[in-house]
Amino acid sequence: MAEALRMRDYSLTGEDARLAQEKGLSAASWYATPLARKQLKELMKRKDGPAIRDTAIWFAALALTAIGGIWFWGTWAAVPFFIAYGTLYGSSADSRWHECGHGTAFKTRWTNDVLYYIASFMLLREPTVWRWSHARHHTDTIIVGRDPEIAVPRPAQIANILLNLFSLKGGIGSLKQIAFHATGRLGPAEASYIPATEQFRVFRAARVYLAILVATVLASVALHSFLPLMLVGLPTFYGSWLMVIFGITQHAGLDEDVLDHRLNSRTIYMNGLCRFLYWNMNYHVEHHMFPMVPYHALPQLHEAVKDDCPVPYRSLREAYREIIPALIRQSRDPRYFVRRPLPAKAYQQPIPVAAE
Repeated sequence: MAEALRMRDYSLTGEDARLAQEKGLSAASWYATPLARKQLKELMKRKDGPAIRDTAIWFAALALTAIGGIWFWGTWAAVPFFIAYGTLYGSSADSRWHECGHGTAFKTRWTNDVLYYIASFMLLREPTVWRWSHARHHTDTIIVGRDPEIAVPRPAQIANILLNLFSLKGGIGSLKQIAFHATGRLGPAEASYIPATEQFRVFRAARVYLAILVATVLASVALHSFLPLMLVGLPTFYGSWLMVIFGITQHAGLDEDVLDHRLNSRTIYMNGLCRFLYWNMNYHVEHHMFPMVPYHALPQLHEAVKDDCPVPYRSLREAYREIIPALIRQSRDPRYFVRRPLPAKAYQQPIPVAAE
């Protein structure tokens, strides 16, 4: 009983990290719906066309909303333009960062890398740190002590989630980490998953980020205007709200330490605009099962595996009707989690590995 009530250690260097390895949860084998090799190969096929089209639309929308905000700067008419610009910058960049980090958005490697670096800066995510962090997230998804990207540890800190609607926790934390890395140092958790041969890239990127941000601040001072900062830097904060709303749905409130993405991830049906902004990451169970399937093929992957997965949520609203009460309860009872029922005709029951 004492062990069941123990507060879990979500750090990557603590007791639960050791326990995860002892229990065989680190770099373990995960359940995946059986698919024919030919079908999976077709789904994994990379293409430049969809991402070129969607990126051109995204950049055009960023440019048009920025121009509108600049044109109407100093009047209330600028507000809707900056709301739209900030959301495209501080929220929609998340899915571009994510897909290009997997190297699946484009068939051409350098285009993935270019967009990855641009989107990383928009989010104040250091590209090398987050590339390795996200690789660990996929290897050890929601495994306590191993996954560095557990957005809502238990007990749920609801105030932190609300603050992050304007990146007041994550964004400020990122700025501190950038400044720290610019001095040529890494924290012990980062050193546990970033190879020594890659660490110089972390320091170099942090210095570039600082240079751009300082130059933007100086431009604002020189112009006696916040306008430069409204275009670069501040959108990471005032535009992050939709990223949080989307991102919380991925895993929050679900089970930990289970080697089955059907139990720790959510698939949610969304309208076309949301799927464009989110680059189909609403098909999150499917993405974790087969992370090398490009975003534009996730709807087809969903059709292929849906009979083996829990029933998808019909909307964001339906998902949050489950998530909000779950997080409130987890803030009082960290042992609670939402159990996702598998269909009766599922190919295989999940591997039940839960923390005691």
